[in-house]
Order: sequence, then structure tokens, then C-alpha cells
Amino acid sequence: MSPHAGARPPGSLARATNPRGTILRLATYFRAFRVGLAAVAACILAYTVAGLAGPYLMGIALDRFIEGRDAVGLARLATVMLVAFGVGNALQVVASWLMAGLSQRALKRLRGDLFRHLQTLPIAFFERHASGELLSRLTNDMDAINQAVGQNVTALLASTLAMSGILIAMFALNHWLALASLLVVPLMLWFARFVAVYTRRGFKELQQQVGVLHALLEESIGGQRVIRAFRREESVLGSFQERNESVYRVGVSANTYALLLMPLTSVLGTLFVIVLAGLGGWLALEGLVSVGVIATFISYGQNFVQPLRQISNLYNTLQAAVAGAERIFEVLDTPGEVDTATAPVSRLAAKSPSGGLRGDVSFEHVTFGYLPGRATLDDVSFEVRQGQRVALVGPTGAGKTTVIQVLTRFYEIESGTIRIDGTDIRELTKADLRSQIGVVLQDTFLFGATVMDNLRYGMLDASDDEVFRAAEVADADHFIRQLPQGYRTMLSERGGNLSRGQRQLLAIARTLLANPPLLVLDEATSNVDTRTEARIQTALSRLMKGRTSFVVAHRMSTIRDADLVLVMDHGQIVERGTHVELLAARGLYARLAGSSVEAHDG
Repeated sequence: MSPHAGARPPGSLARATNPRGTILRLATYFRAFRVGLAAVAACILAYTVAGLAGPYLMGIALDRFIEGRDAVGLARLATVMLVAFGVGNALQVVASWLMAGLSQRALKRLRGDLFRHLQTLPIAFFERHASGELLSRLTNDMDAINQAVGQNVTALLASTLAMSGILIAMFALNHWLALASLLVVPLMLWFARFVAVYTRRGFKELQQQVGVLHALLEESIGGQRVIRAFRREESVLGSFQERNESVYRVGVSANTYALLLMPLTSVLGTLFVIVLAGLGGWLALEGLVSVGVIATFISYGQNFVQPLRQISNLYNTLQAAVAGAERIFEVLDTPGEVDTATAPVSRLAAKSPSGGLRGDVSFEHVTFGYLPGRATLDDVSFEVRQGQRVALVGPTGAGKTTVIQVLTRFYEIESGTIRIDGTDIRELTKADLRSQIGVVLQDTFLFGATVMDNLRYGMLDASDDEVFRAAEVADADHFIRQLPQGYRTMLSERGGNLSRGQRQLLAIARTLLANPPLLVLDEATSNVDTRTEARIQTALSRLMKGRTSFVVAHRMSTIRDADLVLVMDHGQIVERGTHVELLAARGLYARLAGSSVEAHDG
């Protein structure tokens, strides 16, 4: 499946499914900080009131002290206004500081919930979603929420309180002028709501397109060797330009709507002041209001428009935050991997005379398909005894790797039964089952940590001596000690500073240290030179000794020594036997062995 599957056509706008519900759900992450939020709200209320006091005191200064030529009273009032201004600004700083701390704590919880939930999702989820697109939700979407909540929530609340307070103060001063102002307010709010709807849709689609672009970038950066080897630079550049154009078009659409709000509010704000000045001037000429009241109203009118303009400026980040939160909650709402089993592996160990798993495995009429109605495994049955080596061979898409996928319960079978030591694996917890299976893949994954940390990944409490012994058995100790800091050498991303063979030997040592009774080797010796293959084969032989092993292979050197070879084609086992027996049968296996074109994956 394409990593970009599910992306919408460029330019289409996604409707935010439930912005109100998303905001309410996001708010639940702040419930634990009620006291801190109350303190923030108190600070905002206090500095908003302090801001509202300025125009009111200015009106008093005009009517009482300037008209009465009272210089002393004017000085006292100016001092009060200065104090109100200073206190208001100080409280604004305190509110911003408190909100920054609270928002970071809440977002830390959200980020933790998202990452924790990702660890519970089934493998199928990660195969349907590109890693870059998921990374975009952890970074870009979370940053959008952080910017909105940490920096703009206090400004939004202050603006809303300021608008409400201005309306209350206007009605307290003169209800006729206040009623006249209300004629303009609904029009302003309607325009704001109209623009908000389209802005929200646009920003959600923008973030989706950015996620797709992110996935393409990660893919192209990680695949530079392949891109250059096949001279696909122009093709990759073309794909990038196409996706970049999509981000451009959707971004222009989203930002155009967002930026419309500010000029619209400016025009309506000017109209607001004109209405107040015209009506106020007429009332003053009639002697119904004082000049100070008119000045206060005009100041309040300008101050009323300012919060609305501020809200319009915040819409970019607010709508991006809502869209980002929706995308994060989509992942959180994806059902995790279901595991109703409660039986521990110790239940199997109790049946064994040695006190551990024997490693007998049986598939009984197993059927499975990745897609409904299309069986990848079709009535597969076989038995493997303790310590046997089983090779799975066949053409591409035959179902070899799928056998491994269902054995490890990365996917659940549709019908039939898989047993280990006579027990249905669905009765065992997935974590316990997987702890008994060691996996060595063709494409070894190493973490950006020290060699020692990578080797300990399957057994975190292993001592240094145990790690050294596992590396020696895997024939990895020699090259590890030649690294700049030996076992303490930091590996680059995916072990890029090691050769493919060295990475494979580390994977074998890691599995040896974990000491699992069952082994899965999926093309573990492919894509290496003959000399390196010999070293890996030797290490694998030591690893498989005494363990039940499943080997997905295409090289005869891997298959020859198998106790049982299962030849698969179209999801069925079409031949079974030893290497010699199958060659003598002159069937599919003999043809594959003769042409050396066996598949790498199933």
C-alpha cells in the first residue's frame, strides 16, 4: 500500500467534523490545573478591568477637571490612570507566565498519551500510515496546539472579556449610544463566524497535506542511495514539487480566508466609530450627553475593534490548533491492539520437564487474508518439533512472511489454530508470546544509541559479561572492539555507520542475549557478500542450536541444512520435505533451486 494512501486530492478542503467537541476534549487535559487556571482568569479579569478604566477616567478628566480647570485633580487622576496602566501590564505578564507553565504541563500529558497509544496500535495501522505523516502529528500538530494554547489563549480570553466589558460600560454611560453601537456588532460577529468556518476547513486540509509532504521528505532522505543508484532524482523532485504545489494551493486558500478577517474588521471598526461620533455629536449638540462621554464612547469603540482585530490575528493559530487536535484525537481514537488472553507463558513452561518452553509448533488449517475475501494463507497445516529448523521458500507473494506475521500475532488469523507446545497461542498474552520469539530480519533496525544499549534491547538487565559473551558467540565481538569507543560507540540513525553485515551480526547477538526458545529468521543473510554470509551463517548456526527455528530464505546455503522445507505458492504449502527429497521430486522447489530466483518476501 502506498504510504500516501488516503490523502485527499490537492486543493480539496476537509470539513472539521466537530470543532466544539475537539475543543472540549482538549480542555479535559487542563482539568487537573483548575487552581492555576483560576489564577490566570483572575489576572486576566483584573488587567481587563484596569484597561477599561482608562477611557472612563479620560471622560471624567475632560468633564470635571479640564473643563473645571482643576490642575490638582487632573494630576491625581493622571496618577491613578498611570497606576492602573502599570498594574494591568504587570498582571498581563503574570497571566502569560502562569498560562505558559500550565499549557506545557497539559501538552506534556497529551503528547505522552499520543506516544503511549501509538505503542498499542496494531502493525496494520503503521502499514496504512506513512511514518512521516504520523511524525507530523507528533510534531507539527502538537506545535500548532502549543502555539495556540500556550501563547494565545490568554489573549483570546482577554479580548472576549474586553469586548463584553466595553458593551456593559457603554450601556452604563448612555443606552442610546450603546444601542446604536449594537447595530454594527452583529454584523462584525457574522463576518467573523463566516470567515472562521472556511478558515478551519482550510487549515485542517493544510496540515493533512503538510503531513503527506513530510512523509515524502522522510522517504526521499532515507532512500538517497536507491534514488541515486537508479537515477531517480528528477522523479523524486517531480513528486516533491507536486506535493509542494498542493501545500501551496491549500495554504493560500486557508490563509486567504484567515487574512480576510482583519481588513473586514477594520472597515467595520471605522464604521463603528463613525456611527458613535455622528450620533454622539448630535446628542452633544442637543445637550443630552457631555463631551467627556462622547470621548469615552469613541475610545471604547476603538478599543472594541482592537480585541476583534486581535482575535482575527489569532485565527490562523487557533484554527490550526483545532485542526491539529482533531488529527491527534483521530489517532487516539483508533482502537489499540486487542488482547483478551490472560494466560502467561509460564503455563506452557509448567508442562515441560525442563521447566521451559519445548518449542513444538503446529499450524492447523490456518486461513488468513490482509484484505477481506483475499486469502494470503489458505488452509495451511504443518507441524514442527522442538529444535527443528524449518525453511519457508516460494515465489514472491506466496505467503512465507505471512506465516511469521500470524505466528507472532502481529495479525490475527481468520480460522484455524496455531499451537505452541499444544496450547492455542490466542490463549497467551501477546507480550508473553513475543518474549519467547527472537526475530532477525533482513533489514536490521538499530537505534541511535551505543552498541551496548542496542545489544541489551532484548534483555535490559543483562550484565556486561553476558553482553560480551553473546557478541563473541555471534562473531561480533572482534569488530565491536575495533570501533572508536568499542561497546560504548554511539551508532548513527539505523546503524548507518556500520556495514550491513556488521548490523546483522549485532542483531544476532541481540537475539542470542534475549535467549528465546523460538527463532524467526527473515532473509537474514540476503544482500551481503559471500565472505560476510559465511560469518553470518556460522553465527546463525550457533543461534539456532537447540531452538525451533523458522527461516524465510532464498539462498540454498540457508536451506540445505533445514530439517523441513515448506514450499509455498499462492498461500498454500505445495511441497514439503528435506532439501534432498524436494530436489529429487523435481517439482516447484527444484525449479526454484535451479533458477535461483526464490523470493525475498511473502
